[in-house]
Amino acid sequence: MKRWHRDRGITLIGLLFWGAIIAFAFVIGMQTVPAVQESYAVQRAVDKAARAGDTVGDIRTAFDKMAEVDYIDSISGKDLSITKVDGRVVVSYAYAKEIHLFGPAYLVLKFAGHSH
Repeated sequence: MKRWHRDRGITLIGLLFWGAIIAFAFVIGMQTVPAVQESYAVQRAVDKAARAGDTVGDIRTAFDKMAEVDYIDSISGKDLSITKVDGRVVVSYAYAKEIHLFGPAYLVLKFAGHSH
């Protein structure tokens, strides 16, 4: 009494398809990770700059110095919006980072935040 079992597994076409999907996701991830890490550095620099001085010039200069140390090139001190809310300085920022994928396709990451 032989039982016929149907073979299970992945076909070559399926393997190539999933391999291409995983490779594409890996390439996208490798390009977006530095942008996300830079956004965390921007947030830290904004928080420190908000406590660094009382004038707009002091805050922008402090941010530019921290941006130089942390290799932040997506935003500079002149791009910051500095206001006072309830007697405390609030530094806000917003910027976009474009990542070229292929041909005319780009991935646009938008970052925004304010000091805590």
